[in-house]
Amino acid sequence: MTCSVNLKELAKFSPDKPCRELIFDSPNMRVLNFNFEAGQELPVHAHQADSEVALLILEGEGFFTGAEETPAKAGDLQIMPVTQPHGLKAKTRVRLLVFIAPTL
Repeated sequence: MTCSVNLKELAKFSPDKPCRELIFDSPNMRVLNFNFEAGQELPVHAHQADSEVALLILEGEGFFTGAEETPAKAGDLQIMPVTQPHGLKAKTRVRLLVFIAPTL
């Protein structure tokens, strides 16, 4: 299976809540695009599954949240088991790609 996406076309934002779009989904990997306005967040959460999650900041600044709060800016990547608490808080407008493998 091949999937080609122009990530710039997915840069949609809402003042009410983060924008979330499923880009790719297979039994082996899921890719999601999130767009946050300043102050919006993906609440800290965890999943009971044998998977890994990777959070990649494409644009903007904020904080990776979870067990501790870590500054995050464009180009920063955080990878962990999905059982570990994770989330994101936007300081500026943020574009985030999330990879989950294998899927939950």
